[in-house]
Parts: sequence; C-alpha cells; structure tokens
Amino acid sequence: MSRARAPIVRVEHLSKIYRRGSVRVAALFDVSLEIGEGELLALMGPSGSGKTTLLNIIAGIDRASSGRVLVRGVDIVDIKEDGLAVWRNRHIGYVFQTLNLLPVLTAFENVELPLLLMDLSRRERREHAETALRLVGLEDRMTHYPRQLSGGQEQRVAIARALVTDPALILADEPTGDLDAKSADEVLQVLARLNQDFGKTIVMVTHDPRAANAASIVRQLDKGLLIPVDHPGVPDGAPVGPRAFRNRKRA
Repeated sequence: MSRARAPIVRVEHLSKIYRRGSVRVAALFDVSLEIGEGELLALMGPSGSGKTTLLNIIAGIDRASSGRVLVRGVDIVDIKEDGLAVWRNRHIGYVFQTLNLLPVLTAFENVELPLLLMDLSRRERREHAETALRLVGLEDRMTHYPRQLSGGQEQRVAIARALVTDPALILADEPTGDLDAKSADEVLQVLARLNQDFGKTIVMVTHDPRAANAASIVRQLDKGLLIPVDHPGVPDGAPVGPRAFRNRKRA
C-alpha cells in the first residue's frame, strides 16, 4: 500500500497584522491551508481579502505575524532574511501582477535573470532560458523587447522566467487580470499544460471565473478568512470538474 505524499505547502494558523499608526489591520486571520503536490489551486476573493498577502508569505516575500508556513517540510519562518532570496530563487517561481519585466532587456534576457544567481555556465543558462520560452510558445520572440510584445506574450515571458529554475512551486498573482479573453485563454492553457504535463504545483490568485475553471482546487478568502466557496459547482477545496478548461471547445 503506497503512502500518501505530504503536501508541498502547509500553512498553519497564519495571521498577518499591519500597523497603520495606532491602528492594527488584520490582512489574514488564523488561516490554515494545505496544497498538495501537483495541484493547480485558484485562490479567489474580493479585493483586499488577503489573497496577495498569503501568496507573498508563502513565497517568503512578506513575513507572517504568527503561524507557520512549511514548503516541502521547511518552515520558511526559520530562514534568515539574507538566505530567503537564495531559497526563493531555488524553490519558488513567482509571476507578479505587474509582471516586473525589465524594458531594456529582451524576452530571453528577462527569463535568464534568475539563472544569474545560480552556478551555471553561460551555455547552461542559454539552454534553460530557451527551453522555458519554448514551453510557453515564445521561441520565435526571444530577441523581442517587452514593448514589442502583446500583453499575453509579456505574461508568458513572466511565466517562463518563473519556471526557468525548475522550481517546486509556481505562484501567480492575477495572471489573466489585464488581458483580453483570447490572451487570457492562452495564458491559462500554458499554466494548465505546466500543471498537467510537467506536474508543476501552481497557486494563482484570481478574480477570473475562467481561471477558476482551469484549476483543480478552488479556495476563497474574504476579509482575511478562508471561507467556503459560495458559487455553484465549485465546492470549497474540491476538484473543479474533469479539468474542463483544457478540453473545452472554443466558441
């Protein structure tokens, strides 16, 4: 009898309090969550519900006020500040809502950036960056600058940069937020492929019902609390159909 794999992420009784002068604002309150290896999880909720805060804490970009965050069994609260960047570069791929692509660098150079922190030769960096861009369908745009790309192509460059180090976990903050329907579908297809064909664990913050349809699990935050999903057909923490997004027919 095979043993069940431990979750790749375990969040335990997590709270985050911000101070604004004498006022304390709870961004997250006693959140507990497990993310299994190989899941594509959509984290939904209204603006200000704590979604991005939770994503940033899992990535080690922000620190929790209390609670624990374990990624592959390592409590990142215990990692010292000067070691977090190295840990993040090795284990986390992050797709920022604002993309954070450098306009003076080509698509290839933007994707190569995380590899500069690793002990790789120039040839190895090129191979990794070219592979990542091929995986997102941009092998013919490697020498283009961000201003020469569409919004959807820029988002795919950001995804390629997130996966170029072969991280255990990809975190995406509103990956379809500013895209038209066609570009959003292309980005979601890339994420679904990375999840289903390459086994990448992906957590994406989203308001987009199409993105929720692409996920295998949907969870919802509201006012810093993890709550049951309240729309039909998407039970809290349960699989969302037979991965219908990938196979659905286009209108």
